[in-house]
Amino acid sequence: MRKLFTSESVTEGHPDKICDQISDRILDAMLAADPMSRVACETCCTTGLVMVMGEITTSAYVDIPSIVRDTVCSIGYNRAKFGFDGTTCAVINSIHEQSPDIALGVDKSAEAKSGEITDEFDTGAGDQGLMFGYACDETPELMPLPISLAHKMAQRLTEVRKNGTLSYLRPDGKTQVTVEYEGNTPVRIDTVVVSSQHDPEVSLDEIRRDIIEHVIRPIAPEGMMDDDTKIYVNPTGRFVIGGPMGDSGLTGRKIIVDTYGGYSRHGGGAFSGKDTTKVDRSASYMARYIAKNVVASGIASRCEVQIAYAIGVARPVSVMLDTFGTGKIDDQSLSEFVTSRIDMRPAAIIDRFDLRRPIYGDLAAYGHMGREDVNAPWEKVDFADEIRSIFNFN
Repeated sequence: MRKLFTSESVTEGHPDKICDQISDRILDAMLAADPMSRVACETCCTTGLVMVMGEITTSAYVDIPSIVRDTVCSIGYNRAKFGFDGTTCAVINSIHEQSPDIALGVDKSAEAKSGEITDEFDTGAGDQGLMFGYACDETPELMPLPISLAHKMAQRLTEVRKNGTLSYLRPDGKTQVTVEYEGNTPVRIDTVVVSSQHDPEVSLDEIRRDIIEHVIRPIAPEGMMDDDTKIYVNPTGRFVIGGPMGDSGLTGRKIIVDTYGGYSRHGGGAFSGKDTTKVDRSASYMARYIAKNVVASGIASRCEVQIAYAIGVARPVSVMLDTFGTGKIDDQSLSEFVTSRIDMRPAAIIDRFDLRRPIYGDLAAYGHMGREDVNAPWEKVDFADEIRSIFNFN
């Protein structure tokens, strides 16, 4: 049976991604000065304005307006003619401390208060919630092919803009890739859509020719595009007004782009601007780590993991592994093994991946999963050998 599946990505100049990057750069600055910072920082932007808001508890001093301006300018919005300028935009800062009611459960978990937990991993989850992780064998980084290609084309759009290959491009942009599957195997690229903000003097024909040559074809795997592949470049015909001038932006609004492009289920929690006591972030990374190692072990070709928590409680209330019938052992046995070997308490996840470091700004665009290019610790496959050995599978 043949089917089509589509995923999208956006460039770092997309309004929502501007906000994600600002929030995560603020988080990084606070973790660099105070690794124990508790941060829930959100950003919104519109024409000429960036507003930073949220709940932060830290001993660090961080110059938030400077971080905002530096981030916006580094993205490429550094001239008024682009519709947004990090040097002149207004910056509003509305930050207050984290609720002490939440801190009660994070500082010491329910199990620690009852004496059930006595080690150093005694903090509770910062909220209730359910998180998903996914992996499959469609790409070397064990990500679904549609989102992998969409991210790489979005990154390529930024690369050719910044290195001068296509200097008429501007920061805002989107990519979308539709892959045709035969069963669960990707067999061809059916459709590619690329929209990029541009200088008003450049013709659509030139933009289309250049983006096909310098963005789409260098990324598309050999043999995956054919004469029937449909390519749409700036299909409205013009994309001059972009960024915050064209659309407002908000932290956390690209959660599907940040994960698996819709290929896997999603718990709903965003990542950017949150320290990793928030399980929206840390447990999503752990779920990806487990799923990736299961697939890397060869035990299954697809794996989805769900982890759920209660606020103030350290241990997950549920853990689920689903290999969609591709597993060489049954899902229950695999789930029981993983649960017995991996500590999924929030503090243990933070310790395992060393998550109190300023590593998040580089993840705030082009996805949080599959990011081997920035050495994301949840992308390691150091648990795969143990999975193989325990089940005598090679």
